[in-house]
Amino acid sequence: MPSIGPGVREIRIMHEGQFRVIYITKLADTVHVLHAFRKKTQKTRKKDIDAAKQALKQVKQRGMSDE
Repeated sequence: MPSIGPGVREIRIMHEGQFRVIYITKLADTVHVLHAFRKKTQKTRKKDIDAAKQALKQVKQRGMSDE
């Protein structure tokens, strides 16, 4: 999902509705789940994109402070 950041991926789950899990794996050999939500429309809501972007920012900040 380049709209959130490089290396960010999405899992789509179709079970009694649509669900999405947005994650990144390229930081410190760890899978970081950035955001998970139920998708109710074709387009991903700005609120969900912004939540994933904010989580990515926090993960990167934590990773830099751990080094």
